[in-house]
Amino acid sequence: MIFKDGEQITGVEADLAQALGKELGRRVVFVEEKWEKLIDALSENRIDIIMSSMSITPARQYRIAFSNPYLKVSQLALCRDEDKYAFVLNVAAQAKRGFGLKQGTTSDFLVRQEFPTVERKYYKTGEQAAEALVDKDIDVFLSDAPIVWHLAGRYEVKGLVVIALPMPSYDELLGWGIRRGDTALRDSANAFIAKAQASGALNRIYSQWMPGFR
Repeated sequence: MIFKDGEQITGVEADLAQALGKELGRRVVFVEEKWEKLIDALSENRIDIIMSSMSITPARQYRIAFSNPYLKVSQLALCRDEDKYAFVLNVAAQAKRGFGLKQGTTSDFLVRQEFPTVERKYYKTGEQAAEALVDKDIDVFLSDAPIVWHLAGRYEVKGLVVIALPMPSYDELLGWGIRRGDTALRDSANAFIAKAQASGALNRIYSQWMPGFR
C-alpha cells in the first residue's frame, strides 16, 4: 500500500496522499515512522495524518480518530504455486517452514489466534517476505488482500500465487488516522473520500497498483 522505491515513497497510499493534498491545496510531506510508532507520532504532533493501510479497530479508536473507511479488505495468503493446494485442509500441519508476517499487524494477531502452533517469522516489508517464499524459508505470507494482490502481480514470474486459507473471514475497514481534536482535517478527508469514491478515482488508483484487485 505504501513503500519506498529507492528514495521515492510510492504505492496506493502515496497516490491517495498526493490526491488529498491537491484537493486541500496543501503540500504533502512524507514522514517515515516504524509501524508501532505511528500513533505516538500522530499524538505528539509530529505528523498530521496516518495514511499507511491502518485497520480501524476499537483499541486504536481509543487513542485516535479515523476518517470514514476508504477500503474494505480481507486477509489473503501468498504461497508458492507448487504448494497452492497443500494448505486447503490443515495449514497448521502443512506449513512446516512457518508463516511470514509483519509484526504488530492484524495478520500477526490473526495467526496467533487461529494458528497458535505455527512458527511465525517477521519481515519488515512484503517484498522481503515474498523473497523468503521464493527461497523456501517460509511456506505462507499472510497480509491484507491489497498487499497480497500487489505482491502476486510482482512475483508471478517467480511462481507465487494468492490463496485463501481455511479460517474465519475477517473483513477489515481501512481508515486514515487523525488526531481527535483535528475535526477540520477529518471532515476534509471524509469529503475527499466521498468525492473520490463517486468519481471512480479510488478504484483507478487501486487497480493501478493491484492488477488483481476486485
